Amino acid sequence: MNLHIQLFAGLVDLFGTSVLTITVDPDSITIAQLKDKIIADYPAASAQLSTCFFAKNQDYAGDQDTVTASDELALIPPVSGGQPSLYEITDSTIDVVSVTSKVNHPNHGASLAFIGTTREMTYGQRTVLLEYEAYIPMALKTMATIGEEIDAKWPGTLCAITHRLGKVGIAEASVVIAVSSPHRADCYDASRYAIERLKQIVPIWKKEIWADGSEWKGNQTGPWNPLHAPQADN
Repeated sequence: MNLHIQLFAGLVDLFGTSVLTITVDPDSITIAQLKDKIIADYPAASAQLSTCFFAKNQDYAGDQDTVTASDELALIPPVSGGQPSLYEITDSTIDVVSVTSKVNHPNHGASLAFIGTTREMTYGQRTVLLEYEAYIPMALKTMATIGEEIDAKWPGTLCAITHRLGKVGIAEASVVIAVSSPHRADCYDASRYAIERLKQIVPIWKKEIWADGSEWKGNQTGPWNPLHAPQADN
């Protein structure tokens, strides 16, 4: 069975077509199964697809709704008027300016961008590149949790986080955290807090790749406990 799915706005650029054709074996499939199939076929689009909804015969469809080849299908990205996502995961090069623009505010006098890049030498060992993978839905959820914690600790402070997956070369950015606040002291503190919490609770894993081998790296700053309460202010 071939399903023809209409695409709009940024999805057209992402997939390179305005109609996406997906081939499945059964005569009917649920929306949830169709989403899984698209992500399996197009893993680089998983982050964008997580924000989209399906329409079936011009009505929004739930995950358990079934579709057949006779249904009119469309994949709907967030509509105009919605805010850009503050928390993103991507397989592409991170645009630092795009991330920092999300926290621009007319009443904020300070903004910072933390950029985490691939370091070539670590404790005398030469890294060729890093490779990242993530549990994407939970990673996005825990990034949002960090933003909520920052707002509670430094009211009014804004935070945006974009993390890259896949292979990240030397000096390339794997994560960009943008923070803005009315005053610089809160901005500095919130930026440091964000990266430390990201390393504590966000399910993203890093593989260091060397010329003669590789290793997945876990927490390197002591015993790992994502349920541990955030550290108090210094």
